[in-house]
Amino acid sequence: MPGADAADNVGFLLPQLGRDPADVAARAEDLGYDSVWLGELWFTASPVKLAQIVERTETVDVGSAILNTYSRSPAVLAMTAATLHRDSGGRFNLGLGTSTPKAVEDLHGMEFDDPNPARRLHECVELCREFFTGAGRVDYDGQVFHAADFPALGSDVPIYAAALGTANRRVVARLCDGWIPHNVPFPDLAESFDYIREHTPDERDAEDISVAPYVPAAVDEDPTEARDAIRGHVAYYVGNGDGYRRAVASRFPDGAEAVSEAWRSGERAAAREAVTDEMVDALGIAGTPEEAREQFDELCAMDVLDQPLVTIPQDASGVLDATIEALAPANR
Repeated sequence: MPGADAADNVGFLLPQLGRDPADVAARAEDLGYDSVWLGELWFTASPVKLAQIVERTETVDVGSAILNTYSRSPAVLAMTAATLHRDSGGRFNLGLGTSTPKAVEDLHGMEFDDPNPARRLHECVELCREFFTGAGRVDYDGQVFHAADFPALGSDVPIYAAALGTANRRVVARLCDGWIPHNVPFPDLAESFDYIREHTPDERDAEDISVAPYVPAAVDEDPTEARDAIRGHVAYYVGNGDGYRRAVASRFPDGAEAVSEAWRSGERAAAREAVTDEMVDALGIAGTPEEAREQFDELCAMDVLDQPLVTIPQDASGVLDATIEALAPANR
């Protein structure tokens, strides 16, 4: 929600593994979170769980963060989003992204650079928008996608994009309702959004683009355990995706390189240890409940934020309860 106080518009990224996302979503709604989001990589089919979440909740916004633009066609994405939007009474947001070569090539067996990920994202968003709200019958002829002679769905679903590189951020500027950055150091978010602002066409207002960053968070009475959870989260993403590595390297070039080199050499413990205290502070929220709330309030005070999305490190599910409680709007 652009223009809203970020402290009053907090989202929660639901776990993909372990605890049932629908149960966590219902708890998040009770705790006053404004939105719940669910990603998808493997094991859990996100739209299936999102449908359950829509049924289990009443007022909280629901979103995909993220569905990739390779494993489903724009038509399937649009139908899925329109159905969830209709069944939720207009609460659904479609979050899209290009994912990583590892997921696209090794899991889905597709070519990541054909013709290029940013072009694919651009056309997917553009075509989904036509399927949602186009006038008459939809015809589209792009470099990647084609569609002909199908009626629009009549469902104005907001579209968010997880964009790190400049090409993907231009897609946000031109076409999207929201931006979901991940692993952009918090002090660099404003400058990163300035690039979006500079490339927003005259017919659009950049201030209408909601900035909804992932906020990796771990709350534990032992602050060392909490900070180690963030180290593991950063090491996993920097080690597995060049886009994430480049985002972190924009502020921590030596640190990102050390983490990436250790992870790709199979030295996972060394990769986590290479995440410095400065990196933890710039990329996550970690500490006791009191420390975490103070850090989160400072983050929410940043003018660029519209909707922080609290994110639990996937290999730190033991901190879920403490984190969702400590950072809940009802408890702050």
